[in-house]
Amino acid sequence: MKILADINTRKSDIMIFLCFLLAAALLAWAAYAAWINFRTTPPYVDRERYPVAGFDISSHNGDINFKAAAKDGMEFVWIKATEGVTFRDKNFSKNYEKAGKAGLKRGAYHFFRFDRDGVEQAINLLETIGERDLELGVAIDIETSGNPEGISTDSIKERIASMAEYLNLRGIAPTLYCNKTDYYDYMADSFPGNSLWICAFTQDPIAAPWTFWQYHHSGSVKGVKGKVDLNVYGGSREEWADFISKQQYKGNKYVN
Repeated sequence: MKILADINTRKSDIMIFLCFLLAAALLAWAAYAAWINFRTTPPYVDRERYPVAGFDISSHNGDINFKAAAKDGMEFVWIKATEGVTFRDKNFSKNYEKAGKAGLKRGAYHFFRFDRDGVEQAINLLETIGERDLELGVAIDIETSGNPEGISTDSIKERIASMAEYLNLRGIAPTLYCNKTDYYDYMADSFPGNSLWICAFTQDPIAAPWTFWQYHHSGSVKGVKGKVDLNVYGGSREEWADFISKQQYKGNKYVN
């Protein structure tokens, strides 16, 4: 009888343990599902307040029908041009030409590498742009994600500043892209004269002046296969026209 009681006790303990594992798994799945929902569900964007919409792309988005995107309400596009000191996006030239023919306002962005010299990165971007006109100018994409760890914040900030300063010396005031965390880590109060392109999944993007808001990483745009980043300009159509008139860059004639 004692052996039978021990067996029943062990069975009970095993059942309790299995129930605990199941509950833990369900909680983990619920947390994961909530995170995925947060990342894939865009915040409410008041299109009357922010009527100018656009998207951003790289070669990862494949071949794009920009005319279809324009008919879908897209008015501007940020196109990846470069990364670090040597990488050049293979679709930059094609995307630039096709977007222009579709009537979209174009900007070129550079993915900033924390472990590379800022001036060398600026030169890579400028050489890639060449003599192309850019209605939105250029942007520096500053993200911890995708960058190596172990580099001091001061070194990162110094390299960002050196790239921005070099571009300014060449007549280009770059727009700076980042999320909220990276903004406060690397940019807050450091670039008061530059436009901010903020990535945020909340209805109020950030408690700082911003120009572009990337509010969705998994959006849909006609002419683009799969998911794509969605953006809006942070002002009225009148302010948009004024921004374009001041920001547009008329061809890089000074390749280093």
